[in-house]
Amino acid sequence: MSRIGRLPIPLPKGVSVEVTPGLVKVKGPKGELSVPVAPEMRVLVEGGVVRVERPSDERRHRSLHGLTRTLIANAVKGVSEGYVKELLIKGIGYRAKLSGRAVELTVGYSHPVVVEPPEGVTFEVPEPTKIRVLGIDKQKVGQVAANLRAIKKPSAYHEKGIYYAGEPVRLKPGKAGAKK
Repeated sequence: MSRIGRLPIPLPKGVSVEVTPGLVKVKGPKGELSVPVAPEMRVLVEGGVVRVERPSDERRHRSLHGLTRTLIANAVKGVSEGYVKELLIKGIGYRAKLSGRAVELTVGYSHPVVVEPPEGVTFEVPEPTKIRVLGIDKQKVGQVAANLRAIKKPSAYHEKGIYYAGEPVRLKPGKAGAKK
């Protein structure tokens, strides 16, 4: 039995789940998300709890069991609490600022880089060296944060670039210089 798949998903107050064949709609205070579900997986909503059941112990059903449960749990958390990814900018003269909905990055290029958020994602810049990516869809928030980080990846030699908050930074030593 799948350890993840068999866990029930508790529904927070204000969150409702509607199950149709092949689709689960989750509505909450922050918005609405739809999760595609394999048609053979059964999703049951009873007593403020969502459960996912699989029809057999086939390899495909076992793998879909945990995946389906996790996707629904992520949607429930997203519409109730939302997701946040925090990025830090390190480097002399490196900074970010909001211009409308977009974030404008000055990270060592000859021009500022402007990034527009996709639908359902917003940016916050509490400090010039911090960017917060917010949204209800976990996958979308993570992808936008990864795209921002890819603009100026962390340098292992100079400790410059865009980092995830809490990301360990391993600095490599430079060349030792030739002895004469």
